Amino acid sequence: MLILSRKPGESLVIGGRIRVRVLEIEGGRVRLGVDAPPEVEIHREEVFDMISEANVQAAAGAPADLDAIGGLIADRDKDDT
Repeated sequence: MLILSRKPGESLVIGGRIRVRVLEIEGGRVRLGVDAPPEVEIHREEVFDMISEANVQAAAGAPADLDAIGGLIADRDKDDT
């Protein structure tokens, strides 16, 4: 982990394409501004964790869903004959 000190108005650049600027420090809170290309997704960590968990749950349910769909198709094909 890289640890940096920045003052309000100062920035850091990540990969030449993402700029993170310290906008304000007030009490125990830091306001950051992030300037990145539109194709770069930016999420707060807790939101990213929820998205990741939802993706894991969706992927875990996919095979059962596919089996159920396959069964419906097979039943439909039997009815058509």
